[in-house]
Amino acid sequence: MSVQTGNGAPSGAHYNLNIIGVPRAKTADMTGDNGHRIFVPLWGNPKIMLTEGPDFAVLDANGTDGEASFQLPNPDPNGDGTTVYSVFARALGTPGGKSLTTTCAIDPFDGAEVCSVITLTLERSKGKSTFDNVTKYLLYIYADIDGDGVLDRVPLFDSSLTGYFWDYDNQGLKLAQLRFYQCSTTVPVATDPNGPQTTACFQ
Repeated sequence: MSVQTGNGAPSGAHYNLNIIGVPRAKTADMTGDNGHRIFVPLWGNPKIMLTEGPDFAVLDANGTDGEASFQLPNPDPNGDGTTVYSVFARALGTPGGKSLTTTCAIDPFDGAEVCSVITLTLERSKGKSTFDNVTKYLLYIYADIDGDGVLDRVPLFDSSLTGYFWDYDNQGLKLAQLRFYQCSTTVPVATDPNGPQTTACFQ
């Protein structure tokens, strides 16, 4: 059983990923540097490339050159909208900064970039920072994939798309903290991406 903590996150074991905004580019080779953190420009728009794997792992921690890489398991192997793990996030650091994260991929038929119509905004305001369930923003793409004018819901690593990534637009946020918990979240249907999520993380 997991209960909600004072910071809004579930209690219990989790994988922690810190996305750290830095004012200057990193020059060291961080390929394979699995340190639970990714460096991104304090102001900039890098991509965090997503690779399917059995565990969570940072594959390339240096996003200051425009691209980092993160490995994570398939979140919804059945494609039914209920995940096998959930993501919670909060903004930390000096008040005033924010980041915008959109999940995107490549259409294998024409090479076009396809991005979700919903974007995760993390903004560091004054006072205590709490976690929110951001599963639908980071583990799914809500977009019209087949061109029929109706939104589709595509989980990460679904074969209909390729080259999945997070488009990370940083506008001065020092630290975005992501936590991945082994509990399920049921996300909204394809036609209602702004609808509520339900989660088993607090049962």
